[in-house]
Amino acid sequence: MSADHTPLFRFGVIADPQYADIAPNPETGRYYANSLQKLGDAIDTLNGEDLAFIITLGDIIDRGWDSFDAILPLFEKSRHERFFLLGNHDFAVPDNRLENVCDRVGMPAPYYDFARGGLRFVCLDGNDVSTFAPPPGDPRRALAEVRLQTLKDRGAINAYPWNASLSDTQFDWLQGVLRTAEADGEQVIVMGHYPIYPVTTHAMWDSQRIVALLTRSNSFLAYFNGHDHDGNFGEIDGRCFVNFKGMVDTESDNTFAVVDVFADRLEIRGFGREESRTLKR
Repeated sequence: MSADHTPLFRFGVIADPQYADIAPNPETGRYYANSLQKLGDAIDTLNGEDLAFIITLGDIIDRGWDSFDAILPLFEKSRHERFFLLGNHDFAVPDNRLENVCDRVGMPAPYYDFARGGLRFVCLDGNDVSTFAPPPGDPRRALAEVRLQTLKDRGAINAYPWNASLSDTQFDWLQGVLRTAEADGEQVIVMGHYPIYPVTTHAMWDSQRIVALLTRSNSFLAYFNGHDHDGNFGEIDGRCFVNFKGMVDTESDNTFAVVDVFADRLEIRGFGREESRTLKR
């Protein structure tokens, strides 16, 4: 097989299982308990692929600390290395558990990066400054209220409490990762729970500054996210922003993807409701 048809490596993408042992909400099309079956089927399919890793783009659960106990063992059936980042629903747990969510999922830190096959992957903590993830009394909660009110005063379409933003500390860290990657000749795929482009009702509060930072960097290749279960796609100067569809939606139709990484492109192979796309490198 020619090099054009042989990927350098592959990885799997899952978005928004949002599991909870609760009744479905047909009005929103969310079938929370059915995510166990869907995720199990997705893991079985992904186990048949030669993958470098699997990344889950947040909202592992819908609510309740015990929900982690039911869904995380399904991920453990994967034969591939697993990475997670967290979404807003992952913090729908008692206040005394908020600071334990990262450890429960087995994440090395709320935000982190790693390298595979000459690419650098950046996993953001989009919940950093939010009204729900920091523990009560944390100054980031007060800052979140200010940021949210400022957006409401402007009439911003994403001025909702289910969205959130980066702290300045994390923003500076991201800038440093991009700078180092550029110096090292690495391309970067940034992954977050929340969309940043196009701006919709689900976009991060500070999406504008993040998009500006990413698109200024010669190392930035693409941004992958979940949160908006309908999915979406945008492009700025050849750099792509892919919103993967939510697994929790629909009674039985699944959605997940495999990304084949080639020297000149990324090929997203969608399963179920997820769309297939080709992104140039």
